[in-house]
Amino acid sequence: MSNEHITLTAGDAEVDVLPGNGGRVGGLRLGGVELLRQGERFGCFPMVPWCGRLRDGRFMDGGTVRQMPLNAPPHAIHGTARNAPWRTARKSTDEAVLTYDLTDPWPYPGRVTQQVALTEDALTLTMSVETHGSSFPAQLGWHPWFLRNLGGEDVTIDFEPAWQEERGEDHLPTGRRIDPRPGPWDDCFGMPGGVDVTLTWPGQLRLKVTSREEWVVVYDEQDEAVCVEPQTGPPDGLNTHPRLVTPLEPLEASTTWTWTRL
Repeated sequence: MSNEHITLTAGDAEVDVLPGNGGRVGGLRLGGVELLRQGERFGCFPMVPWCGRLRDGRFMDGGTVRQMPLNAPPHAIHGTARNAPWRTARKSTDEAVLTYDLTDPWPYPGRVTQQVALTEDALTLTMSVETHGSSFPAQLGWHPWFLRNLGGEDVTIDFEPAWQEERGEDHLPTGRRIDPRPGPWDDCFGMPGGVDVTLTWPGQLRLKVTSREEWVVVYDEQDEAVCVEPQTGPPDGLNTHPRLVTPLEPLEASTTWTWTRL
């Protein structure tokens, strides 16, 4: 694993990009204050070629059952790319572009490209999945761990989803949509107008997570951090809402975090 450490800067914002550790954003500092939980499994990692839990680690490709390793038994979780080294395609003071070639255990050849672009008041992450041959189902998304507390009051999470995916005993959506329930959450929500979630650290900072995608998982069951995860489909989406990557049509998505000091 390469320990290349890329630091992007814009104004007093700094972002750490760690290609060798799953292509993740390792840190985001505003005026020296770190917003992301630190540690090799944390920061913000790309979820690709699927997001969240994949039921029993299996999905169908036509009539073929594909089996992924059960890294969250009895399921497979968060794709394969977060545990693999990525390559740096280019970098500048405020932008980095990373690539990851899909390989075993994923059965289809393809390439993932992720762009990390920083301005003084926003970070934009853009990802695409292309195939080198046959078409295949895929998902992509991001899993940031925002610190619950930045030294003042705990963060609040504000959003207005159209629905919540009912969660079964196995932590996977049952397929039923229900009215959004109060937290704590480890749940997927639908926002057909696009993901729009506001995190507020009272008296300190307001940060908006937005995306044109309509799915977001919110996870706030841990003391340390809260997660707001925009993604191209719900958990187990390779089975329930597959998005096809074809030679003519890559799968592309982006998310932007915009901040304001309070």
